[in-house]
Amino acid sequence: MLKVLVVDVGGTSVKVFASGQQASRKFRSGPALSPKQMIAGVVEAAEDWAYDAVSIGYPGPVSQGRLLEEPRNLGVGWVGFDFMKAFGCPVKVVNDAAMQALGSYEGGRMLFLGLGTGLGSALIADKVILPMELAHLPYRHGRTFEDYVGLRGLERFGKTKWRRAVNDVVTRLKTALVADYVVLGGGNARQLMQLPEGARLGDNAHAFIGGERLWNEPA
Repeated sequence: MLKVLVVDVGGTSVKVFASGQQASRKFRSGPALSPKQMIAGVVEAAEDWAYDAVSIGYPGPVSQGRLLEEPRNLGVGWVGFDFMKAFGCPVKVVNDAAMQALGSYEGGRMLFLGLGTGLGSALIADKVILPMELAHLPYRHGRTFEDYVGLRGLERFGKTKWRRAVNDVVTRLKTALVADYVVLGGGNARQLMQLPEGARLGDNAHAFIGGERLWNEPA
């Protein structure tokens, strides 16, 4: 099996993990972080780790390993950047929600929703990963799903109304996408007092499992 370096790029930090290690490492990101700075930080964080390939979870839409948009909460220069050349080894890039979804997958048809700053989403159907961009679809009163169940919704409506919105959104999307079950990840998932029917909590650490699975399990 390949030794994989997994890089989970977020708006506040970049988390790094490698096959065979016991703990992850991280460094701060932020609105000025460029891909070159990210690479430099990862190489420094993983300087004593051996790896054959790299998996990157990117906070934006990705298709066929190609970044479609610049990230909202980071610097510029990401679209078109040659990660394979920068790392000097094979690299796979997927949406960050898709990578965490893959690490949470237990078969069948699974919908992953990441309740964080925004709303990450991915569907896995019979081991096929389908990254999705559900966050900006219209929901209520001219606002989107993300406006209600992302961080803006939590701050605007308060925990009680936000929890009701999460329950409704999860139920609607599970039904619409004919999912067998839903995994709720992201930092705000822990704010839920009761999980919607058919849903279970994920774990941010599952992103590292997903990054390894990209190389070592057929999907």
